[in-house]
Amino acid sequence: MRIAVFSTKSYDRAFLEAATRGTGHDLQFFEARLTSGTSGLARGFPAVCVFVNDEVDEAALAALAEGGTKLIACRCAGVNQVDLQAAKRLGMTVARVPAYSPHAVAEYTVGLILTLNRQIHRAYNRVREGNFALDGLLGFDLHGKTAGVVGTGKIGAIVARILDGFGCRVLGFDSFENPACASLGVQYVGLDDLLAASDVVTLHCPLTPATHKLIDANALARMKPGAMLVNTSRGEVIDTAAVIGALKSGRLGSLGIDVYEEEEDVFFEDRSSTVLQDDMLARLLTFPNVLVTGHQAFFTREALGNIAETMAATFTGFEQGRDLPNAVEPAATG
Repeated sequence: MRIAVFSTKSYDRAFLEAATRGTGHDLQFFEARLTSGTSGLARGFPAVCVFVNDEVDEAALAALAEGGTKLIACRCAGVNQVDLQAAKRLGMTVARVPAYSPHAVAEYTVGLILTLNRQIHRAYNRVREGNFALDGLLGFDLHGKTAGVVGTGKIGAIVARILDGFGCRVLGFDSFENPACASLGVQYVGLDDLLAASDVVTLHCPLTPATHKLIDANALARMKPGAMLVNTSRGEVIDTAAVIGALKSGRLGSLGIDVYEEEEDVFFEDRSSTVLQDDMLARLLTFPNVLVTGHQAFFTREALGNIAETMAATFTGFEQGRDLPNAVEPAATG
C-alpha cells in the first residue's frame, strides 16, 4: 500500500522504514505539514500518516477523500488535529497510537519538575560562563510536598508513582479513578481542591472540549500561591495569556511546558536565525522561572520504535481489511 507520510523528520523516516521493511508498503515522505493546501501531495495514496501539528480538518479531509485516501494514520496518541466527524462522513478510517511509551513522557515530566525547581538549566549556563554563584538558584525539597496530577491515565499514573517515590503526597483528578493510582495511595479530589493544595501541578489529560483551557485565569487564581505548573499533555489545556498574567503577578511560582497552544508554526523546526513572531511565546521565554522545550517528551528510542511498529501494523491491517484495534470513532473525543 502507498502511504504519504507528512511532517517528516530524519528520525521518522529511519524508524518507519525499519518497521515497514519487508511488508511491501511504499512510504513517500514529505517534510511539509498536512493542510488543505498540501493535501494534493497525497493524491492517489490510500493512506496518509500524520503527526500532532498537521491540520486534518474538514477541508483537508475532503481533498484527501477526493484523491482516494481512505486511512488517516496518526503517529501520536492524541487525535484532536483530526475532524473525526468529517472523517466518518467521508467514510475514512482514523487510527492512532494509543500507548507508545508512557514512561517516556512521564520521566520527562519529572525531569522538567526537577530542572525547573533546582534551576539546573540556569546553573548549566552560568557555569559555562565561569559564574559559580548560587544566588537565584534556590529550590525546595520535593519530599513532603503535595503534587497534583491532573489526568491519571497511563502517563499520569507513572508520574504519580515516581512522585510518590520522592516522598510526595499525591492528589489526583480525573473523570475515572485509576485503580493503580488508588492502590498507590493517590487521593482523588475535585480540581479546585487539587489546585488549592498542590505545590506542583502536572497536566496529563487529553485535549477535549472539556479540557480546552482547563487552566484559565480562574483556575490559576485557585492555585496555591507560588506553585509550579507543568504541562506535557497538549498546549491548549492551558490559557497562555492567563498564565503570563499569573507569572507577572507572582501568583504562579514557575512554569514548565513541553507543549504550547500555537506550537504548530514554531515547534519541530530550527527558528534560531529568524525573529520569533509569536509574541506570547517570546514573552514566556523572557521569564527566569519558565522552562520551555519543543514537544520532545515523547522522544525516546523506545517510543519512536513503538510508534513505527504500530503504524506498520495499522497499514497492514487496513490493507488486509481487518478491524483496527487502534481505530478512533468520533465518540472517543467526548
